[in-house]
Amino acid sequence: MENKENHKFVFDKSNYRFLFIGLALNIIGFILMVGGAAESNDVFNAETLFSHTRITVAPILIVTGYIVIIYGIIKKNKSSQEEKLD
Repeated sequence: MENKENHKFVFDKSNYRFLFIGLALNIIGFILMVGGAAESNDVFNAETLFSHTRITVAPILIVTGYIVIIYGIIKKNKSSQEEKLD
């Protein structure tokens, strides 16, 4: 008789989905925070430096991405919850 060991992974498909969604939100947030480059080093353009996208939207996306990643890490699998009931 073969002795089959039951190997189970800690993360499920949905955990990885949340991790990749959070990672995508973080990447988009950091890209938005970088913004556009200055056309000239001699001219200070406050509108592009302190734009609404850089100051509010990008940090919100980054924090939301980290929250989604943390949720993806601590989320329990359905199969592990069912095993505890058995």
